[in-house]
Amino acid sequence: MRISGYTFVRNAVKLAYPIKESILSILDIVDEFVIAYCPGDKDDTTLAVIDSIDSPKIKLVDAEWIPEKYTRNTLYSYLSDIAKNSCTGDWLFYLQVDEVMHEKYLPIVYQACKYYLYKPAIEGLLFNYKHFWGDYDHCFTHHGWYPKEIRIIRNLKEIHSWRDAQSFRFYEQFNTSTASYLTKEGARKLNVALIAVEIYHYGWVRPPVTMSVKQNSMRKSRDQSLPALYNTAFDYGPLNRVPKFNSTHPGVMANRIDSIHWTDQLQYSGKPNKNRLLHKHEKLKYRIRTWLELKLLGGREIGGFKNYHLIETFSDK
Repeated sequence: MRISGYTFVRNAVKLAYPIKESILSILDIVDEFVIAYCPGDKDDTTLAVIDSIDSPKIKLVDAEWIPEKYTRNTLYSYLSDIAKNSCTGDWLFYLQVDEVMHEKYLPIVYQACKYYLYKPAIEGLLFNYKHFWGDYDHCFTHHGWYPKEIRIIRNLKEIHSWRDAQSFRFYEQFNTSTASYLTKEGARKLNVALIAVEIYHYGWVRPPVTMSVKQNSMRKSRDQSLPALYNTAFDYGPLNRVPKFNSTHPGVMANRIDSIHWTDQLQYSGKPNKNRLLHKHEKLKYRIRTWLELKLLGGREIGGFKNYHLIETFSDK
């Protein structure tokens, strides 16, 4: 059995993505790690950081950053497919460069891949998520944030990233275009097994100024005609209203966590700034739904969109 890790990247260091930690977090269980690399700004050192890992498993594939062709946020799907197409494994482990796997889960992931290798009814493996916000001590797991997503797929030519590359679909016919990445016609959800592991998503843990730059950059990648959304430092709001994280982070994140330097720029009490739009999780309807899910429904989500067909739950016992 072979497992390929893969991702795509541009300006990761400049925009404070934990790319090195992300790659290292699964490098031990993959046979190769394929990266679709788009050259970024001149002051970005992403390539040097990748080179510093110094592993023969890492394979770089040249990719082109063409937001004018792949609009409506499909550029990321196109880039992830470039990396996918160069993978040779039976299973493909897709990690975005702000996602990290805790080392305690690696044996379970490997066991699940081995167990389902010759069970073709299962086309992908579904992971739970923790979404960190502002710093490394607060995170979301429920409404307003995707609680689960597919991160391992079979190496099938019919499976492609979908929409903004958050997930996947199985296409009867496919051509590499914006329309294909958005369509529901001739595309179906994957049949998956849930495994009892978590992805640690650090996409919302950055210095406030860098967070604004990153959000504006993503906005431009969706539509180059859009003006910048943030002209000041990003306001995370009062963190005492965000669930506290009381467990351990992946070991590869230790140095990054120790070097956090923007806590004095965060708000840990008080009320949200009235002069900005509320974040989704601050809106009353989402706060009520989250309370109901966590307090009364045992964590089951009310209504949320699920881009998969859950067939079964894997047990490593």
